[in-house]
Amino acid sequence: MSGLLDLLNGPIGKTLIQGASAKAGQSEGDTANVLSMALPVLMGAMKKNVQTPEGAAGLMGALSGKHSGGILDQLGDLMGNGGPSDDVLQDGAGILGHLLGGNQPQVENALSSKTGVDAGSIAQILKVAAPVLMGVLGKQTQQNNVSDGSGMNALLGSMLGGQPKENQSLITTLLDSDGDGSILDDVAGMVLGSNKGKGGIGGLLGGLFGK
Repeated sequence: MSGLLDLLNGPIGKTLIQGASAKAGQSEGDTANVLSMALPVLMGAMKKNVQTPEGAAGLMGALSGKHSGGILDQLGDLMGNGGPSDDVLQDGAGILGHLLGGNQPQVENALSSKTGVDAGSIAQILKVAAPVLMGVLGKQTQQNNVSDGSGMNALLGSMLGGQPKENQSLITTLLDSDGDGSILDDVAGMVLGSNKGKGGIGGLLGGLFGK
């Protein structure tokens, strides 16, 4: 199973970087830096969602329907000519709202402070990336015959494994300091394999990342 950094370094990742760069008005280098930190956070949020039957069913339904991977077949056209259309951005905004909810500004600001890219550009990059990431997961779901939440949990874990220290550092900055049980606590626990998240979810799931 290839990980997220392998994805970014491959043809899909390079096309995504070009499109997101054009749409956000940022250099491809800065855009790639943002994506290398942002994609693990988005995937970690998905991993948190599949811990409940409802969340797993919702994600599986999306991946077998609208986000089954068809976007990858037309990625070059979508990402050319100044970046993707408003339809793609609207789709991305919906995905981000579902995954991050009220924590989205916190994520954007943290990525901004970490990369030096303004939060408005970060928001555009995330909107472009979200539908592509879902398409990649849709393809992986089919190729690995994933049919339930347990299988999806394992798939996401394998793709998240081996995150570099800079990504772990970013996740640490997203820890919920006021103890309100933010989803980002759990994402941090999962990516770091720590027990810092509420409910000790890092301890329960950290083994997936320690193989």
